[in-house]
Amino acid sequence: MSKPWPRVKLGHVLKRSDETAQPAVDAEYKEITIRLWGKGVIERGRVSGASVNGRRFIARKDQFIASRIDARNGAMGIVPSDLDGALVTNDFPLFSVNHDRLLPQYMGWLCRTPAFVDLCARASEGTTNRVRLKEAGFLNLEIEIPDTDAQHRIVARIDVVQQQLQQASKLRSSIDHDIASLLAVRFQETLQHAEWRPMREVAPIVRRDVVIDQQSSYAELGIRSFGKGTFHKPTLTGSELGDKRVYRIEPGDLLFSNVFAWEGAIAMAKPEDVGRVGSHRFISCVPHGGLITAEYLHYYFLTDEGMTKIRDASPGGAGRNRTLGLSKLLSITVPMPPTQVQRQFVEFQSALTCLTKIRKEEVNLVGAVLPALLHGTLSSEM
Repeated sequence: MSKPWPRVKLGHVLKRSDETAQPAVDAEYKEITIRLWGKGVIERGRVSGASVNGRRFIARKDQFIASRIDARNGAMGIVPSDLDGALVTNDFPLFSVNHDRLLPQYMGWLCRTPAFVDLCARASEGTTNRVRLKEAGFLNLEIEIPDTDAQHRIVARIDVVQQQLQQASKLRSSIDHDIASLLAVRFQETLQHAEWRPMREVAPIVRRDVVIDQQSSYAELGIRSFGKGTFHKPTLTGSELGDKRVYRIEPGDLLFSNVFAWEGAIAMAKPEDVGRVGSHRFISCVPHGGLITAEYLHYYFLTDEGMTKIRDASPGGAGRNRTLGLSKLLSITVPMPPTQVQRQFVEFQSALTCLTKIRKEEVNLVGAVLPALLHGTLSSEM
């Protein structure tokens, strides 16, 4: 059984750095921000020396940096070499690392563990909206660290795993791109057999009025932008709906948000959306079964060509001023290949979708590897 690692106060291996910046008026400086949950110390942006107001501190490579506000949420890390000389405010305290006892690379991994984040949470005090990391309490915290030789070995092993995970992530991204490209090619092939008809002929608008009962409950449906599907809103009572008009939505409806269709708020109602209602801002189109399928239409509208037509049918400025006109939507011409060709495309798309879902589950599993490795490795030597 291996001996426990020595317990060391952070104040013995970290020393607060107060190197104050004196920005030159004609120079440009990088600024730093820190992502939550150990996601990295990154560049926030750049500022001219003339625009710098208030006191700033200079960050140096391999220093430990934390967010006073969000250290309890994992916002901390080691300053990378490309941010050496960047500026930070007093909200981001900097600490030089005693390299004789603690490797910056080791500290960089250690501060990403749930146990270390929990220590920082315990060293943070204040009211709900004013919780801050207290330096005295933070530096008084104790951690277990091995000797530097062991730290080198541990860091090397974790780095190898991280590199392998990054390579796997690049491969997954490449596969995802290939899947999307393959589907796009297959769709283009279907257009060779298509005639073009206006929406009013193949998928007219259908409104299913709902008579509101003040005592009944109504489950609303939402549509995410960028083709990300539907989502379920909280259930409301009739009295909470007030004078709001809602319409019943059925699975298989092709749905458009009339205010955000221009940014891809287009979706197909799923079987699990049965019984949901949508406001008057939702446009439900029901394809004629013998002419065109909702799945095929849905894919078309999210292509570059389809989105161009939607944007042309949504005049106005940015945001909510770009409203999809009903008559304009119904006038959009869409491709209508033979139904057999459409079904073959939808079956192909469904197969690829199943493959994508499996791959997402694999991504979730792979994403858990590094946190588990950190937890197991940094609590005792491998």
